[in-house]
Amino acid sequence: GRWRNVYGMLCVELGALNGLHDSNVWHLIKKKGWSGVLIEADQTYFEKLQKEYADLDRAHCINTFVSFEGEDSLDAVFARTSLPHTFDLFSLDIDGNEYHLWDSLVTYRPRVMVIEFNPSIPNEVAFVQPRDMRTFQGSSLRALVELGKRKGYELVAANKTNAFFVLRELF
Repeated sequence: GRWRNVYGMLCVELGALNGLHDSNVWHLIKKKGWSGVLIEADQTYFEKLQKEYADLDRAHCINTFVSFEGEDSLDAVFARTSLPHTFDLFSLDIDGNEYHLWDSLVTYRPRVMVIEFNPSIPNEVAFVQPRDMRTFQGSSLRALVELGKRKGYELVAANKTNAFFVLRELF
């Protein structure tokens, strides 16, 4: 069945792994009462993810591979949930194609984006890895900032590996 968010703040994590390790949303869901959609493609990690959130009806775990278009696109995967078209936070961390997946997201507009970048690329370089799900280079922070601007987002912070964007109207 379709999952409904009746709990207020709502986050999505793509590349959720086991739900705990390097999670950008674990604390929000487990300790702050947020609702969450957690997506993991790897079956072994997904089983651990389900166990991590088994006691929370506000956490919806999905085992699927996400791609740039068609039935596996982010828009299509999100449409199979009850996510509103605007939700609070989207954490995108799949070790490579974050740029292309964010670029492919059309129907949904998260208020805040947390997106992994490749920190080994100097900040002044705009590098976008090839649009290939078998490539795991990642893109540069500058490339993500430029994409964010085209999509109506502003960079508000960055740590070693994650960039934090907000919708321009919230900036």
